[in-house]
Amino acid sequence: MKTALFDFQLPPERIAQEPARPRDSARLLVVDGDKREDRIVRDLPGLLRAGDVLVVNDTRVLPTRLVGKRGDAKIEATLHKRLSDNEWLAFAKPAKRLKPGDRVAFADDLAAEVLARDGGEVRLRFAQAGAEFMRALTKHGRIPLPPYIRRPGGATAADARDYQTMFAQRDGAVAAPTAALHFTPELVKAVAARGVAVQRVTLHVGAGTFLPVTAEDTKDHRMHAEWGEVTRDAADAINAARRAGGRVVAAGTTALRVLETAADDDGALRPFAGETALFITPGYRFKTVDLLLTNFHLPRSTLFMLVAAFAGLEPMKRAYAHAVAQGYRFYSYGDACLLRRAS
Repeated sequence: MKTALFDFQLPPERIAQEPARPRDSARLLVVDGDKREDRIVRDLPGLLRAGDVLVVNDTRVLPTRLVGKRGDAKIEATLHKRLSDNEWLAFAKPAKRLKPGDRVAFADDLAAEVLARDGGEVRLRFAQAGAEFMRALTKHGRIPLPPYIRRPGGATAADARDYQTMFAQRDGAVAAPTAALHFTPELVKAVAARGVAVQRVTLHVGAGTFLPVTAEDTKDHRMHAEWGEVTRDAADAINAARRAGGRVVAAGTTALRVLETAADDDGALRPFAGETALFITPGYRFKTVDLLLTNFHLPRSTLFMLVAAFAGLEPMKRAYAHAVAQGYRFYSYGDACLLRRAS
């Protein structure tokens, strides 16, 4: 499909720079084909049914934005994929100053050797590993906010809290599963009181989630692989809910992608642990997810392609036009929509 089909106009002032406070006061656009309803996230429990299962992503965003020096040259690096206990792929600026064998010092207790460079991406081997590396990264790194959230001085202490979901438990993401940013303990209690179970899966979100598709045709786009897991307990609980007539509600595109990766053709989940590069575009047959809670996404992005596949391209374009006209806030810190699967 032509990438231009997934383009739309978005006024810059619609891009949220701060989250809603409290989190569950964000607006919620409910989309069922061409039927739309303006609600707030706090209304979510009433839109679900007893027996449904809400699936959330428990990944935790790491402070992977680092600033260091190679000699006298300033180097910025955003770690985006862990390769081993002490090796990472990173986007570097200015990458052209780096070559294999160079040493980049980020702090007295955090340094790395450049193993390879490919354009703006470098492979780094840190002198520290394991718990020692994590202590140093936590001390010296910053949360890698999306480029559309303007922070000239870098992420703030408030961002370190705001850009982390209440479910965050397993270290590994460089971007938040933003649909889950809307949840509060009170909202989760209300969901449970409705008779809806909450299950956790993991997908360590990579930096590729921020990138628009630059290929003219979607078939020429290469997805970045991300590591995910669906445990046997989670798979069994979700399968049981489906067999009993409950719906699978994915809190975010990341939860959806790992569920669809782990699903058989009949929709039954199997335990899964590994990388997924699942790229969902219109024409994909969804196997297990019935409802999707998600934020509003970038034009020409793989995420807008996914929601177009889930709820229909033209209905989603009309829903996004409605959201712009009604003043909804877009992207990571923005509002949300609840989508019913089109087929």
